Formats: sequence, structure tokens, C-alpha cells
Amino acid sequence: MSKTSSTSSRSPMSSAAAARIQSAAAKANGGSTPAGSFASRAQAAAAANAKFGKK
Repeated sequence: MSKTSSTSSRSPMSSAAAARIQSAAAKANGGSTPAGSFASRAQAAAAANAKFGKK
């Protein structure tokens, strides 16, 4: 049995999605986003996608 999610199609991380993730993480961590966290990796992925023209 394979694992599936509601977003089974893969799409690049957008800046807006990364901002939502980072906002939630900052609220949960007293205003800071820990280095190496999922939120920081999402932000880096969104920046890379924007740099290379992925939408």
C-alpha cells in the first residue's frame, strides 16, 4: 500500500507558501525560526525556485 496525500501532484515551493510555513513556525517558537527547520528549508526552496524561474 502506498502513502498518498491530498496533494499528490508535486509542485514547487512558492514564496507565499514558504511565508505561511515560516509564520506558523515563528509563532510556535516565540518569534524565531530555528536554523535547519522545515520552515527555513521551505524558504530556501522558494528562493531557489524563484531564482530559476519555477512557479
